[in-house]
Amino acid sequence: MSSTPPLPWKNWAGNQTAHPRRVVTPRSPEEVSAAVRRAASEGMRVKAVGAGHSFTSVAVTDGVQIRPEGLTEIRGVDAEAGTVTVGSGMRLERFNDVLAGHGLALTNMGDIAVQSLAGATGTGTHGTGRASGALSGQIRGLEMVLADGEIVTCSATENAELFAGARVGLGALGIVTALTFAVEPAFLLEAREEPMTLDAVLGGFDELCADNDHFEFYWFPHTDSCNVKRNNRTEGPAKPLSKARFLLDDEILSNGVFGLACRLGKAAPKAIPTIAKLSSKALSARTYTDASYKVFTSPRRVRFVEMEYAIPREALTSALREVHKLVADGDDKVSFPVEVRIAPGDDMWLSTASERDSAYIAVHMYRGTAHERYFTAVERIMTAHQGRPHWGKLHTRDAEYFADVYPHFADFRTLRDRVDPERRFGNAYLRRVLGE
Repeated sequence: MSSTPPLPWKNWAGNQTAHPRRVVTPRSPEEVSAAVRRAASEGMRVKAVGAGHSFTSVAVTDGVQIRPEGLTEIRGVDAEAGTVTVGSGMRLERFNDVLAGHGLALTNMGDIAVQSLAGATGTGTHGTGRASGALSGQIRGLEMVLADGEIVTCSATENAELFAGARVGLGALGIVTALTFAVEPAFLLEAREEPMTLDAVLGGFDELCADNDHFEFYWFPHTDSCNVKRNNRTEGPAKPLSKARFLLDDEILSNGVFGLACRLGKAAPKAIPTIAKLSSKALSARTYTDASYKVFTSPRRVRFVEMEYAIPREALTSALREVHKLVADGDDKVSFPVEVRIAPGDDMWLSTASERDSAYIAVHMYRGTAHERYFTAVERIMTAHQGRPHWGKLHTRDAEYFADVYPHFADFRTLRDRVDPERRFGNAYLRRVLGE
């Protein structure tokens, strides 16, 4: 186990900073256990941090920071059972490559792949899907180090209560050291992307959700334009984007030109509505077929801060029209598109889709741009619809609020009291969202 000087840590967006007293990079569950026991003997708190892609302070600590870069081994591949067990520190992009090498794939993913496996699942990262949503829902087993240093495993049949809470555990129950995922044979997705008006998308929202395996869209504020994405399974053959088309669309336009537009908008906010109209017309329709993980994810090089809320799926049309009116009537100039996705209800206690079919509305602002007024106004709309914020994205909700919108919130708190009564894994964020 290596230990490094306690240099300041920043997240990807640069809006969260930590000053740990000690940084540890363990290479086994036993070394994690030793680090937790030592911290306990010194009266210090412990937090694991992955890729730092959360916008909240969920992983911030002034105690011991555990970095899981040494926990990246493949523990086992069981193609017949459809499971793979992997160290918690492996990044999603590397995991995709490993799975592809075995002819396997995850059923669903979010739209980026830079996160660590434990970080992505522990905060409830999700994709969009008619029948599949959160990455955590594909977990079949967990290995964890608890506050007393004990190494435990859990699944639907072993320590089932811990499993129900820990799949989206916010780092509040223990340090996850390995995960067992359900996987399936590798498959192809046909991606169909095209512009549509906001009225057309909202008018056909139910049909678009029902008719596609994975449906999402981006609405460009200050316009009535959307970019709609439909991803559906296909037998093939594969017809990936040409290198030239990928370079033009995903690198030059979606990252290079869009980044320049954001910088211009930051310098001259009044120009943002005009820039938005141009941006909404920059990407033309395209259809391609490729390996699932290459369709699910895309590079995100323009840095931003984000807030995302899950609301009951039937509330989506009303809520998004309210956001549209907010932008049209307000003074905030918004350069980033608003992203909308869906997920079916699930059985994980702190999943944002816990026991209800959900739609997600995500708002972004370019890094360094004042976002508070816009996010506050959008949050007011979302909470009026019983919204649940993504645990890794900005919000102002607290334990009192969550007690009303999560059917198993009290169960999670009771479980936490049992496995971490001294709050060894606590921090300011967890005090706010979970209470003492």
